[in-house]
Amino acid sequence: MTPNKHASDTWEVVIGIETHTQLSTASKIFSGAPTGFGAPPNTQASAVDLALPGVLPVLNRGAVERAIRFGLAVGGAINRRSVFARKNYFYPDLPKGYQISQYEIPVVKGGTVTIATENGERTVRLTRAHLEEDAGKSLHEGLPDSIGEVTGIDLNRAGTPLLEIVSEPDLRSSAEAVAYAKTLHALVVWIGICDGNMQEGSFRCDANVSVRRPGAPLGTRCEIKNLNSFRFLQQAIDYEVRRQIEWIEDGGTVVQETRLYDSARNETRSMRNKEDAQDYRYFPDPDLPPLTIDDGWVQRVLTELPELPDALRARLTMEHGLGAYDAAQLTASRALYDYYDLTVKLLPAEDAASRKLVANWVLGEVAAALNRTDASIAEAPVQPAELAGLLRRIADQSLSGKMAKDVFDALWAREASGAGAADAIIVQRGLRQISDAGAIDRLVDDVVAANPATVAEFRAGKEKAFNALVGQVMKASQGKANPAQVNAALRRKLAG
Repeated sequence: MTPNKHASDTWEVVIGIETHTQLSTASKIFSGAPTGFGAPPNTQASAVDLALPGVLPVLNRGAVERAIRFGLAVGGAINRRSVFARKNYFYPDLPKGYQISQYEIPVVKGGTVTIATENGERTVRLTRAHLEEDAGKSLHEGLPDSIGEVTGIDLNRAGTPLLEIVSEPDLRSSAEAVAYAKTLHALVVWIGICDGNMQEGSFRCDANVSVRRPGAPLGTRCEIKNLNSFRFLQQAIDYEVRRQIEWIEDGGTVVQETRLYDSARNETRSMRNKEDAQDYRYFPDPDLPPLTIDDGWVQRVLTELPELPDALRARLTMEHGLGAYDAAQLTASRALYDYYDLTVKLLPAEDAASRKLVANWVLGEVAAALNRTDASIAEAPVQPAELAGLLRRIADQSLSGKMAKDVFDALWAREASGAGAADAIIVQRGLRQISDAGAIDRLVDDVVAANPATVAEFRAGKEKAFNALVGQVMKASQGKANPAQVNAALRRKLAG
């Protein structure tokens, strides 16, 4: 087990994650109201969402189907019968005074997620994944000094479908928690159940953190709510671990509570005492019958499930000849893999060399350009057809490595577009590599004749003199000569 970087060897960190994944349905879980983000307050709240008298919830089939998809993807059990319950608590943004959720019998039970750590792969067990509705949102707005701050309630988000995914307390450091969250985030986007937009709240984590002496029973946990970035997740856990250890070592006792993370101060602070299940007074919702899922429904969802990242990584190493690291990087997101796959299919030969070339460029130049411009792969100005056109010219030795990077930069800057864009830039800039053997031999002859002293140094055993001669040939060709052919021709000439 990897200790948290802030914990001493005498303490062990224990972390479990609860993740609220907003499901990608067009309408809410119990009403027909839309789920789009950014609408004016209270314009996407129906009578059901407002909890007006006499309304009844109707379950969204698409939300159930996405829950089944997730359960199958993580190897969990799909309960053929599950029950919706009322979770009672009172917040101003919860109109009914309770949240419709699942408690005793969730739609998904168990499952595992495999994460990569510094010490290799680890398996994180899942307790459950259950369907529930989201609450609304309180908006705090400052008004003129004579009035002060007021709070309004926006119920657009009320009733948005969520799948809450609960892990076992298997994580032992903030780094492992982030690795788990990133893996889970990639998976729910990969299988199409969530858009993964953390800025809009589509993927939010609650971290349950405790510390204990190695081998001792679990310590008292504190829950850090609503962490919507991987960086905040790591920082919040690191702070909370330090706080708990220092508090215990100073003679204090950790109290079970819910805490919020203040990113501006990089600290957690108490929000309220942590409720236990009995505090919510769960009971089956009388307005919703038990959810029944038959074998045919599960089987149909299974057949429609895309190839999962673990299986795809194995195929990329076995069939495409890629290394484990490249395979893992290419399957970090569905969009990145699709970009790679389409580029490969646009090359004349789908062989190991072509696949490795594409992987090197997607993970190299393309990834670097995305980082520089803070863009996603979906926003890349160089499309797969354009990259494939460039890679064809590398494969047929029309371009050297340096020339290819110059062409790529021009493609990224949109100097040309379309499948023939690389060829257009090559012609426009006069970048085609010289691969004609006769032309290269003539360049070599001229350089050897013009540099007798350097030739003599090489023949006296100074290998650096050879590199100097290669440089002269490349200079004479304005960098266009094929470097491999130049090396071979020059060695032949000097040997003769």
